[in-house]
Amino acid sequence: MELIEGFAEKVIANGAFQPMDKIYVMNKIRALVGDEDVEAQSDTPLASQLVELAVKRGKIEDGQTAREILNDQLYDLLTPTPSRVNDTFWQKHEQTPEKATDWFYDLCTSNDYVKVSAIKKNIEFTKKVNDGNELEITINLSKPEKDPKAIAAAAHDTQKKYPQCALCMENEGYLGRLGHAARSNHRIIRMTIGGKQWGFQYSPYAYFHEHCIFLDAKHEPMEINQQTLINLIEIEKQLPHYFVGSNADLPIVGGSMLAHEHYQGGRHTFPMMKAPIKQELNFKDYPDVKAGIVDWPMSDLRLTSTNDQALIQLGTYIIDVWDHYDDPELSLKAFDGETRHHTVTPIMHRNGEEFVLDLVLRDNNTSKEYPLGIFHPHEKLWHIKKENIGLIEVMGRAILPARLKSELEEVKKYWLNEPNKIADSHLPWAKEVQARHDDINADNVEEILEQEVAQVFGDVLADAGVFKRDAQGQAGWQRFVEQL
Repeated sequence: MELIEGFAEKVIANGAFQPMDKIYVMNKIRALVGDEDVEAQSDTPLASQLVELAVKRGKIEDGQTAREILNDQLYDLLTPTPSRVNDTFWQKHEQTPEKATDWFYDLCTSNDYVKVSAIKKNIEFTKKVNDGNELEITINLSKPEKDPKAIAAAAHDTQKKYPQCALCMENEGYLGRLGHAARSNHRIIRMTIGGKQWGFQYSPYAYFHEHCIFLDAKHEPMEINQQTLINLIEIEKQLPHYFVGSNADLPIVGGSMLAHEHYQGGRHTFPMMKAPIKQELNFKDYPDVKAGIVDWPMSDLRLTSTNDQALIQLGTYIIDVWDHYDDPELSLKAFDGETRHHTVTPIMHRNGEEFVLDLVLRDNNTSKEYPLGIFHPHEKLWHIKKENIGLIEVMGRAILPARLKSELEEVKKYWLNEPNKIADSHLPWAKEVQARHDDINADNVEEILEQEVAQVFGDVLADAGVFKRDAQGQAGWQRFVEQL
């Protein structure tokens, strides 16, 4: 099979063009990779072979950014236009929401927007930890390292950006450049949420199944308030088979993109969603809402109701009380002057006709002892997790840095008394684990490693909880509940 012709036939088979368009499509490909066709290899994706051909012919430079841009230009040819994608999505949505998302997700994987082969590199395992909760651990190996040329260019770049950020609608079809991802093959579904235009897209480097993003059409900062809960409800009504949640809207306890209002969602049941209620609460003004404190290392209030208006009103009331709540005994302080320190991570899913809203209480105060955050992973855990605890981790799925893949191999060698290059940061933990396990051997070392990493993540979540699972923390919960 000829390479250019083979890819053109794939484009036509995908439905973006008709058979009559074949010469036109082949010429579009030739413009990108050069005119002469060559024999295709059977063991490598056609688009990858075309990128290599373009490099070989000097059509693009041999660099990470140039390769990504061309790859996505090629896949753009087999992707319908945004208007056609939206028409098809909403036609299928009239049949069922699942049919619409199944079709859109399949499109985004087949056109290489969702990087399936890269995501498969991630390490994943699930383990039960000391408190009885099951936690999901992932070591994220899919996201590529930043292009060194892009890092160098960014140091000298003072221009106003277009698109303003990675979440802006203007990314749809954007060619890409040093420091800004290629998005030629990117498509966004338009939705009306809270009376405003929003977008719905999948995440290229998904952290879980059908990981998606809902983004405000306008570039506006994250904000958690009553409108957030209204928006989450409206999304759940349109896509009831997905969960949806928002990162907190403050530094330290928020996500990495506070400048653009957005939520995350997808088709995944997280450990926190399975955690039971440990103490029921009754709000007499809201008889339609079941409420309770969740048995979870972070401090989570769960509200469940078929009455979405009552859920929104009670949720807003809890957020407002928490926003102004102080407890000096537990270092909880709502304000420093005008600076707000309290917010929530709100997460919603459906259980049949019921809406289930989890409100995880967050505090971003710092101290001399904890300069990165009092309710942030403490220093002895940084060898595994130092970054912010965002929405996904709150729910019990760790997103751990790629460095751990090689570092943990050295830890295993250390435990097995083999020559190793264990990092100094892991040594105290490795010794402590070894002292508890005098039977580490080649057969059980992997199991012990996974269990101990999961336990560290459990400790990370406990550090981030504002009301600890000890007597002092439980007394703190009761003081807050009385305030409510």
